Amino acid sequence: MRKRHWPVQAIHIYLQPVDFRKNIDGLAAIVELELEQNPFTAGLFAFTNRKKDKVKILYWERNGFVLWYKRLEKQRFKWPKYQTDCLSQGINEEQLSWMLDGIDLSRLTPHNSLHFDAVMSPD
Repeated sequence: MRKRHWPVQAIHIYLQPVDFRKNIDGLAAIVELELEQNPFTAGLFAFTNRKKDKVKILYWERNGFVLWYKRLEKQRFKWPKYQTDCLSQGINEEQLSWMLDGIDLSRLTPHNSLHFDAVMSPD
């Protein structure tokens, strides 16, 4: 996997599929009106289409918007599931790279936490 570096402070994954005829202005409107975020901040906003074979990432860079686009030829992105009470999910740069490389974030689970009261147990 390659390491990507995004010039942002926060990454937001829009959970609903988006009509990919939308370009910068349409996606910025979703950010502002539906997510109630400022698209001109150092945030990165990722969108997918209904088939989950395309991703658009929108961010503001100094003096203009950047629209990054990726289309898969055969596979699908493992996009987090949409839930009616939540339109977006925050993730970090590493998780975004994993998603773009096809890793399902919902299946990444850490080891169970262990809690002890003492180093040695009485036998």
